[in-house]
Amino acid sequence: MAHKFNITPAANDQFKFDFSYNSEKIFWSENYKQKASARSAIDSLKKNAPDAIIVDLSRDETGSGYRFEIVASKDGQHFVRFVASNGETMVRTETYASKASAKNAIDSLKKNGPGAELADEA
Repeated sequence: MAHKFNITPAANDQFKFDFSYNSEKIFWSENYKQKASARSAIDSLKKNAPDAIIVDLSRDETGSGYRFEIVASKDGQHFVRFVASNGETMVRTETYASKASAKNAIDSLKKNGPGAELADEA
């Protein structure tokens, strides 16, 4: 199976989406009040993720604009969030035991996101 974005129903008549491969969620969003907003966020990811910088906050790096942030959790693991130019988090990953796994998630979205199909399950 290929990489894809999935829009699904969320609580309170809202919508959410994820970026997955073989039914495994790699990144997922917060809830959106309107499906059109979720679609717009996906379009933004497809457009902006490939050229986005990677900022390792666990190494005190900083950045602005569209960016991937590698964040250390309290237990020494890492997760990734993709941040829009306005500073809002668009999607995040699970927490990974290794930073290399977090970087693999970034590489997957950068490489496969632009051509990923959209499955509207809502």
